[in-house]
Amino acid sequence: MGKVIGIDLGTTNSCVAIIENGEPTIINSSTGGRTTPSIVAFSKTGERIVGEIAARQFATNPERTIASIKRHMGTNWCKNIDGTDYKPQMISAMILMQLKKEAEDFTGENIKEAVITVPAYFNDVQRQATKDAGRIAGLNVLRIVNEPTSAALSYGLNHGESQKVMVYDLGGGTFDVSIIEIADGVIEVLATAGDNHLGGDDFDDRIVEYLVAEFKKEHGVDIKKDMTAFYRVKEAAKKAKEELSTSQTTTINLPYLIVGKNEPLHMDVTLSRIKFNELVYDLVERTKGPVMSALNDAGIAASELGKVLLVGGSTRIPLVSEKVKSITGKEPSRNINPDECVALGAAVLGDTLSGNALVTTGQGSNLLLLDVTPMSLSIETMGGVATRLIDRNTTVPARYSKVFTTAAPYQRSVLIKVLQGERPMAKDNKKIGDFKLKGIRKAMPGVPQIEVTFDIDVNGILRVSAKDLDTMKEQSITIEASDRMSDEEIQQAMRDAAEYASLDNLRRQALDVSSEASNLAGKVQQSLKNAGKDIDKAERKIIKRDLALLQKYLLKLKVDKVKQEEIDKIKQAKEVLETSSANLLAKF
Repeated sequence: MGKVIGIDLGTTNSCVAIIENGEPTIINSSTGGRTTPSIVAFSKTGERIVGEIAARQFATNPERTIASIKRHMGTNWCKNIDGTDYKPQMISAMILMQLKKEAEDFTGENIKEAVITVPAYFNDVQRQATKDAGRIAGLNVLRIVNEPTSAALSYGLNHGESQKVMVYDLGGGTFDVSIIEIADGVIEVLATAGDNHLGGDDFDDRIVEYLVAEFKKEHGVDIKKDMTAFYRVKEAAKKAKEELSTSQTTTINLPYLIVGKNEPLHMDVTLSRIKFNELVYDLVERTKGPVMSALNDAGIAASELGKVLLVGGSTRIPLVSEKVKSITGKEPSRNINPDECVALGAAVLGDTLSGNALVTTGQGSNLLLLDVTPMSLSIETMGGVATRLIDRNTTVPARYSKVFTTAAPYQRSVLIKVLQGERPMAKDNKKIGDFKLKGIRKAMPGVPQIEVTFDIDVNGILRVSAKDLDTMKEQSITIEASDRMSDEEIQQAMRDAAEYASLDNLRRQALDVSSEASNLAGKVQQSLKNAGKDIDKAERKIIKRDLALLQKYLLKLKVDKVKQEEIDKIKQAKEVLETSSANLLAKF
């Protein structure tokens, strides 16, 4: 097995790490940052742009730019661009491909395996969607691991002493809290809770709503009707939020934001931290419920916690750390980088799965990672009741069975609805799939004995099997949810991704070759001018002929539709010109 990368596939930013020289190491992005914005844009020529460059042109190209795709994972969300429907898995795969490429540039090796993190509260369909995104990106996903667990693994690497730790993870789009025990070389998740729709994006939206309302009050103009202006405000709101983490006030200054009736209108608003706290107070308050739920499920009091770790960029907001302190009575620890620790922990796990023994506690023993399933798993039974097979916070992998029977006379098949959630009635939980067991022997209600087995693997992904205890016929069932990509769709997406990667490589080649050829053509032109009459006419004629041919190929070149033959022609013409102009360039 080659090197394994750890990927924190985030809502706002993503991060990739690897074990290098025995140490978990963050891999810088192509633009030099330690994280990559989780943003994908499509240029008008069809080029896919990922990361910082895509983020920069968000305001000027909002309709062809996609951000916060993580919030749509496991749903039937779809965006059509240039006649192609892009599902969340496909957009996420583009981000993963970029991180994979950066890792390959860093190591000089082909990367095939990865550990990818997800919010602890992701359900089965969301986890499978993330794994599918990895497949589309050309990665063998060795493990899907919960983000708080990965952060605790990164922390436990250097703090192996026995203690109970709370990981409070508030990122760009999701919130998770996990209670984790580190003892005798074992990192065990005791309980987890969270909210998949609470994060930095929501804090940004509160500032945007405030700014839009203030602007309308002052100028009578609704910024939301102008997409470009609206996205400029969104960018400014995010920046203001970040500045208020270290300053008491910040100024949002956007000149020429939108055109009014007779003149351009500008935005110039001073926002204080006090006002910001008022705008987001209820959002921060929402994190208290999951914290208390996790503590109760773990069966411990906040006073028993050894450490409270803050993970995710949104924990930099002062009001958040104040809330954590008020809930737990403890000053949150900042011993780990909130933006990087999740990817680092994933890299550590990946290295361990590849057969290495890097992961050690302070006492030098190997760490064992024990994670849990975040939500209960049930099936719908008579009367619309959710009959539970696996309770939330059950250690994974797990396997549980329960015997059911038929409800109607001579029933030959049974439709079983698989649910995820904590509510007693089926309709109030998330349906993650259906499966049908056929070929049941005809009998009166209550006679057939059907054993249903739920298997949860280490990734938290559920598989279901069923056995008719009368005939002993066993059937494996694959859950098929309406918002899951089919194997055929995944294979097609993989082919498209490979084709795009090949085209992207051609584009890079074309840019490099055309740049070199253009430089040569420029030098030759200048040298011909400098030489004047001090060059043989026959030699000048040959050089001008070779130069004209190269310039012809360069003019015809369309980088977004380039073919290998065109690149080869430019290379050949460039070599011919280099040869014919060698004496000219040497002299003039």
